[in-house]
Amino acid sequence: MTVALRAPIAESWRRAELAGLEPESALDRIDQQKVDRDSPLLTAARPVLQKLADDLAGSKFSTLLVDREARLAHLWSGDSTVRSSLDSLGVDVGTCLLEDVVGTNAPGTVLETRRSITVNGDEHFARKLRNFSCYGHPIFHPVTRRIEGVLDLSTLTQHAHPLVAPLVARAVAEIEQRLLDRSRASDAQLLRAFQSAGGRRRAVVAVGHDVLMSNQAALDLLTSTDLALLRMIVAEMGDRTSTDLMLQSGVRARVRAARVTRGGVLLDIEPEAQQPAAPVTRVRQNAPILIDGPPGSGRSTQARSAATEQPVTVLTAAGALLDGSEAWAADFAARVRSGQGTLVVDGLDLLPENLIAMIGDHIAGRADPQLILVTGPSDGLTGRAAALAGQCVDRRSTAPLAHRLGELPQLVQAMLSTVGADPSLHLTPGALRALACHTWPGNLRELRSVIEYVVEHRRTGGAVIDDLPEAYRSLEPIRPLAPIDRAERDAIVAALHDCGGNKVRAAGQLGISRTTLYAKMRALRITRY
Repeated sequence: MTVALRAPIAESWRRAELAGLEPESALDRIDQQKVDRDSPLLTAARPVLQKLADDLAGSKFSTLLVDREARLAHLWSGDSTVRSSLDSLGVDVGTCLLEDVVGTNAPGTVLETRRSITVNGDEHFARKLRNFSCYGHPIFHPVTRRIEGVLDLSTLTQHAHPLVAPLVARAVAEIEQRLLDRSRASDAQLLRAFQSAGGRRRAVVAVGHDVLMSNQAALDLLTSTDLALLRMIVAEMGDRTSTDLMLQSGVRARVRAARVTRGGVLLDIEPEAQQPAAPVTRVRQNAPILIDGPPGSGRSTQARSAATEQPVTVLTAAGALLDGSEAWAADFAARVRSGQGTLVVDGLDLLPENLIAMIGDHIAGRADPQLILVTGPSDGLTGRAAALAGQCVDRRSTAPLAHRLGELPQLVQAMLSTVGADPSLHLTPGALRALACHTWPGNLRELRSVIEYVVEHRRTGGAVIDDLPEAYRSLEPIRPLAPIDRAERDAIVAALHDCGGNKVRAAGQLGISRTTLYAKMRALRITRY
């Protein structure tokens, strides 16, 4: 290109080059993605887009609406020639127009810069787009100020017109007003539902995108941590209409949900009635107890708590591996001969068959001491381990942490106390919400590591999201990362750290565009920088 490019266009070209694009082949990477036809953006924009279509009927212009992920959600052309030109390029509903996919283009560049822009003819990075003149204008949500998408008006270069910019700006203003009206209408509908239910004696909470309302019964029952947890539950409930919740007070409650609007839910919280204590059934001291669950779920701790006789002796599968089966068998026999206290066998499913048979012989003899067996999930046991587990009438399971998010506030508080944190140190509702979005493959062990990190970085007061380890700061539900994704994530975090958080420098160091960097940071849950 012999003509000097305007500064914003030159910067966009540079980002495209960093993404590895070339003018001749930029559109070769174009792809189609699924579009939500009932999204708030498209729903709000439809009447405005229809009015534009009526006004531009018979003209040489096309209207394009892309969402915040640069997916083309709407495409209309007033002229068959222009539409045929777009079709020949593979541009249709679902097309991704990110800068690092197709190079400089009005919708993709607006999403990158958050500012309106005109891209004329040769200013397009992809050579195949240089027959077009395009004007894109960002659409912001009036309440959240989050960019929702871009409205673009395109035509062939010879038909470009200076009045395109004010026309598009006026249409965007109408779309933003409709987004605001829909938000207000949704909140008003939620308020009416809450007012109808708020007089109940039971606790009632209304949860919307930016609204949280509770009646006096809810204020008396719930803490700020409970309210934060309710927000998370609403996001995760899907089609379910009820769930159980352990409140910070230790009271278990039944939560019933009724969806009022697309983003608004009315919650009815009913604490469980205190039941009279059940009569205690005395179990023979020497009857074995089986405690099963995934590693790190607290099964070893529960085993020690279940011991009714002191002292408690623990024999682990790791000991059999390190010291040998003979030494382990000798230790087991010695504890059995003593006939005292409680013997915990931790890792039944990992023991050799001969040691499991030895334990079975002891159970068959019904002799002291009390025996507690700790194992992985019982439904995964095989062979003698499964047969031995079947002899345990008293079975207690520990669920993975991902299935116990209702207990997260209590677990966090208990761990803070266990690691010796200052009594004033606590996690804010926002930090608890972020932790609840994690999948916790390491269960309670992983949570303890996070708590230890928090204590190292904040001594007193409320720990916020930024006090959590970087990988735990996302407020979006996450999926486990594949090994290759984890490696890519580590490389990006290292580059950002080396560049002091400067994304332009980090993108250059990684050899990718800033647009690609932002996209990968979102996909890989990098929120610190």
